[in-house]
Amino acid sequence: MRKPRLRYHHLGIPTAETRGDEYFLPDLGMHVTSHETNAFRIEFMRFEEDSPLPDLVKTVPHIAFQVEDLDAALDGHQILISPNSPSEGVRVAFVVHDGAPVEFLEFEGEHPDRLPDEAEEEVSGHG
Repeated sequence: MRKPRLRYHHLGIPTAETRGDEYFLPDLGMHVTSHETNAFRIEFMRFEEDSPLPDLVKTVPHIAFQVEDLDAALDGHQILISPNSPSEGVRVAFVVHDGAPVEFLEFEGEHPDRLPDEAEEEVSGHG
């Protein structure tokens, strides 16, 4: 079986610090910044005490990869958060790899969060 292609999407870092540009996701009990406005696609996550997310996600940074086939990407991995759709056109899941959380994201069609094909990407230097 061919390994799924992984494309870096973002880095999620848990924090206790309130950030001015964060927004609240009530279903997840977390405040998050947009990775799209960060030069290195870093999102900061601050959690409410009653957040239903696993402690590993709330305490350890995670790396997120865009994949074309979420189910194939999950094959053989320990699932931490089962596949779900946080918004229309997006499926996500978390796995544990060597004790660290890893997020996989699958986007439908021309979803605005989908990274462009490598041939379409612009090289912009430092942001």
